[in-house]
This record gives sequence, C-alpha cells and structure tokens, in this order.
Amino acid sequence: MAPYEHRTTAAPTNNPTIGSTVGPTVGFDLDMTLIDSRPGIHATYRALSAETGVPIDADAAVRRLGPPLEEELVRWFPENRIQEAGDRYREIYPEYAIQPTLALPGAREAVDAVRAFGGRAIVVTAKHEPNAKLHLAHLGIEPDEVIGWLWAEAKGTALREHGASVYVGDHTGDVRGARSAGALSVAVATGPCDAAELRAAGADVVLADLTGFPAWLERYVAERA
Repeated sequence: MAPYEHRTTAAPTNNPTIGSTVGPTVGFDLDMTLIDSRPGIHATYRALSAETGVPIDADAAVRRLGPPLEEELVRWFPENRIQEAGDRYREIYPEYAIQPTLALPGAREAVDAVRAFGGRAIVVTAKHEPNAKLHLAHLGIEPDEVIGWLWAEAKGTALREHGASVYVGDHTGDVRGARSAGALSVAVATGPCDAAELRAAGADVVLADLTGFPAWLERYVAERA
C-alpha cells in the first residue's frame, strides 16, 4: 500500500491557513487514531461482566471501537440496565484501562507537527471526556483542547467551533464528522475500518498510520501558503 492516498477535493470552507500566517487547527480522534485502547477496554469489559454477571464478548467489543459506549452495551444488557452499566463502566475505566493503553505509532509526532506549523491540535472523541484526558496525560500527548462525548456528525459542532480545517480519524464516523464541519477528512487505517471503507465513506486522504501525517501536513500547509 502507498504511504498515503489523496483524493483531490475543493479546499475546506473554514480553512484558517488561507491568507493567514496562522497554522491550521487540526482535530484528532482518540481511540485507534492516537491510542491503542483495545487492551484497556478489553480489561474494563471483563471487569464489568464479572461485576454484573452479564456475559460480554470483550474480544468482539474491541473490534468495534468507535461508536458511543451505549451502542456496544445494548448488545449485552437489557434496555433498562444500559445507563447503569454505562455509568459503572466509566467509573471503573481508570482502574483497568489507562495503564495498558499505548500510543499508536506517530501519535506524539503528529500532534507536535501541528504545533511546529503554528497550529492548534484538538482531540474530539466519543469517549467520556475525563477518561480521554487521563489517557492523554498518561501517554504524554498534549493537545490544546479535548472535547468528549461526540460521535460522527456531532463532532462537526466542536470542529466548527474551534475552526478546525482538518480532522484525523480511523472510522467512517470520523469521515462523516469531518464532512459535517466542512473540514478535510484525513483517515488512518489503524482502527476497525480498512482503507477501502474509509475511501468509500469519502475520506480525502487515507494514511496507513500517523507516521505519514507530518509529511502530509507539510505538503498541505505549503499548498495553502
């Protein structure tokens, strides 16, 4: 596979780099974009299953990361227990999920690259915001803002509010979020969606992983100088 694939599209309408010396604001998804949270989430599901007595296939659950937690819990819990299960999952999450989670290759460098061009890096995620911040602090990844509880098109609200011209994610829902904000969609094939799925969803750029992002960003900024 080529290191990146670029689909030519019109420039995003909210691109702050056009006619400006200010670098771009770039949004990043969290799970399976910046971090590999599968080991920690797997452990949390196993703990929740043991505590509640409800069987959960943690192996299957971590293959579906991306959508909000409740969309997974509905597979295992009756409707009247989903809120309770979700609250408990988020409560025990720091104990089980933070330590085993690793930064994905190129994650820190991708965030640093945005700053090197005078830009701002924000994280927009469906994850419970306090837990997202714990992950980032533990791994030494320091975005300018972290916004949680947003999925798919709802991510567009935060991206627009922060003037993001690029959104980087691993899921087709992230592509939809970028599109809803008028931002360029940069997809990384490090999560549950492969490169073909991401392209079919409308991603403007598909990277194998974040190690290719700094070079792509350099070209992106140069083209808009």
